[in-house]
Formats: sequence, structure tokens, C-alpha cells
Amino acid sequence: MEVELLAYTPHPEGVVYTAARLCYSSKGIQELVREEGVSPKRLIEQIKASGHHSVLEHASFTFGIEGVSRVTTHQLVRHRIASYSQKSQRYVAEGAFEYILPPTVGEKKEARELFERVMDTCREAYNRLLDMGVPKEDARYLLPSGCETKIIVTMNARELLHFFSLRCCRRAQWEIRAMAKEMLRLCKKVAPVIFQDAGPPCLRGPCPEGSFSCGKMAEVREEFAWTQ
Repeated sequence: MEVELLAYTPHPEGVVYTAARLCYSSKGIQELVREEGVSPKRLIEQIKASGHHSVLEHASFTFGIEGVSRVTTHQLVRHRIASYSQKSQRYVAEGAFEYILPPTVGEKKEARELFERVMDTCREAYNRLLDMGVPKEDARYLLPSGCETKIIVTMNARELLHFFSLRCCRRAQWEIRAMAKEMLRLCKKVAPVIFQDAGPPCLRGPCPEGSFSCGKMAEVREEFAWTQ
């Protein structure tokens, strides 16, 4: 898996700060932009605590993600307040597709051999359909969800905080969780105040999962200690 932060709003915390100040100030926008010696940290912390999260939408982040399965991107695109561009199986031939091997399969010799055998069969059948003149858009119905794919994702900071809350949780599927943790790590580098306490909800209070809780909140907090 490779996750790269391709682009983001320049000075994201400054933009969020200016938007928040504008709501409560009579000053002009350029005057607010030029304010000197002002740290956005305190105000951003206040707006996050107060629930005034709309100003966070002015900062956006674009990621390039490779080496993930369509299992994961099917989950990812359910986050609707975002923009996505994904490698198309309708137009791109997948005759030599790579695939993601789940750790629980890879650690068992017999399971791995079965998994790899089925993937080889899918490749062979796909290529035979293409040789028969079947269009790629129809031959792709044979392709497994484990196919490796590439996707570019853009989300604003408000949606990312929601995304990290859901997908960094231990109840999230392992692959999208690994992806979310790497996205969070990259966001923290460029906007540490905005993403100061980002991650699973148990970092900020009690677990909201009730009887579905993983019961390992102490371990999760230790795992995400670097985000605090």
C-alpha cells in the first residue's frame, strides 16, 4: 500500500482560522488575513470543541492511493462528501492484475495456495474472454474484489475527521484501517492542530460502540499516542 498526500490547501490552519474569525469580526477579509503574531491553535481548538465545524470545510486534502483492493475502495466511496477518481476496469485491461492477499489467508499455507490458484484461474478466464472478443467492460465481471486498484481522493478537513473517527477504529476492516492511519499521519504533518485528536472516538472519550466495543481502549490509545 502506498498513500501520498498529493496536494492540500496552502496554510490550511490559517485558512480555517481566517474563516472562523470572519464569523465573529467586523474586520475585512484581507485585514484578517494579514493579522500578525496570531496563533490559530486556540481558536481552532475552540471551534472543534464547540461543534462549529463548517469552517473546517475550507481546508481540503488530496491523496494518491495505490496497492489497495477494490474491497477497500468500495468502502471508501461510501464517504460521499469527497471526490474520487479511480482506475477504470472498463477501459484498462486487467489481464495481469495484481491482488491483495489478506494476512489471515497468507499465514496459512493451504489457504494461500487455494487463494492464489483461484486468482490465477480468474486471470486466465478474463484473458480468454478478451481473446474471444468480449469487451473489457463485460469481461471485468469475472474480476475479483481483491484486485489491486489505484484511486485519487479529495476530502475536506471536516469529512476527514469523520472518516478517521470511523475508519481508524479497531472495528473497521484491516485494510481500510491501515490506509486511514497513513492518511492521518500525513495530515498531522501539515495541519497538526486540526488533526490533533483525530482518530477513533475512544481517544477523546468513552467508546460509542456499546456492546460492540473491541474492549481494548487502552491498547488503542497507546497505538495512537503519536496523534496526541
